Amino acid sequence: MVNTALITFAQDLEAQARDVGFCAFGVAPAAEDGARAARLQAWLDAGMHGTMAWMETRAHHRRAPQGLWPQARSVIALGMSYAPAADPLRLAAAPQVGRISVYAQGADYHDTVKKALKHLARWIVGEADQRGIGPAEVKVFTDTAPVMEKPLGQAAGLGWQGKHTNLVSRDHGSWLFLGEIYTTLELPPSTPGRDRCGSCRACQDACPTQAFPAPYRLDARRCVSYLTIEHKGPVPEDLREGLGNRIYGCDDCLAVCPWNKFAKVAHTMKAFLPRGELAAPDLADLLTLDDAGFRALFSGSPIKRIGRDRFVRNCLYAAGNSGRRELLTQAEALRGDADATVAEAAEWAARKLMA
Repeated sequence: MVNTALITFAQDLEAQARDVGFCAFGVAPAAEDGARAARLQAWLDAGMHGTMAWMETRAHHRRAPQGLWPQARSVIALGMSYAPAADPLRLAAAPQVGRISVYAQGADYHDTVKKALKHLARWIVGEADQRGIGPAEVKVFTDTAPVMEKPLGQAAGLGWQGKHTNLVSRDHGSWLFLGEIYTTLELPPSTPGRDRCGSCRACQDACPTQAFPAPYRLDARRCVSYLTIEHKGPVPEDLREGLGNRIYGCDDCLAVCPWNKFAKVAHTMKAFLPRGELAAPDLADLLTLDDAGFRALFSGSPIKRIGRDRFVRNCLYAAGNSGRRELLTQAEALRGDADATVAEAAEWAARKLMA
């Protein structure tokens, strides 16, 4: 029998979600999906997670929401748009500047999304009790927990996982920050998203390091976002030219998706607007950063978590790829850096600039 009280509750919850800035809402069951778990295991077995050991050590939690929290009955999946006003690819032909992924040009999205999730969680607990459909228990997540956000987003009808493995929405394109609320309430599930990529392979062709061995399959070990953010130590030399002037993340596979033409600029979320100094930062300035300068510049930014050394390493690769001999002075100055990886990157950049 259909529980009309739970249906009404879910509808009211969606209205609440939109009030706090979420533009996409859906509900998925918390039970394990065998096909989804098998895809995860195959990806891990192939070693495509690179050095992200936590993906493997907590795979049992990722297989299903109930693997992380057995009491969960429903997953409320939510999306918050960060669609940019400017073309993310516009700086590809400006080698003197560094390219920072759109999502990292503003304030740390974790803070904004988590605050909205906690607001909804409090509403769920209080409202469920008041309406007599509780007690409701909840847990909130965004990006930092062992949660299969993109597959769950598809299961909840937010969109589908495209050939670039990211979630794609008919209404918001590829520009969604995802968050989840696990709950003990058994809410009516949404209709899962349907794959609408068709024969398009724009994202596959756009990848500068050929990180897609096949559609819907990402080899993180070749992905620019992984290499510039998660990967510690020197980046393999055969992949450095593919980084171009990307110094934190990469938007190429997202930016070329045709579904983005339906996305509206995320002007309502002021926290996601790009900071002027991060929209097109000059490499010459970034190469002078010491630890204190790095921390000051990236205060409140997700970039801060990778630290000065890894960031300057990325900037040196961009300098070496730039062909701008005026950056040679900065590269030379870093050849004696206290961090061995930075020093090696400086040596490589100087050699490239003198060629």
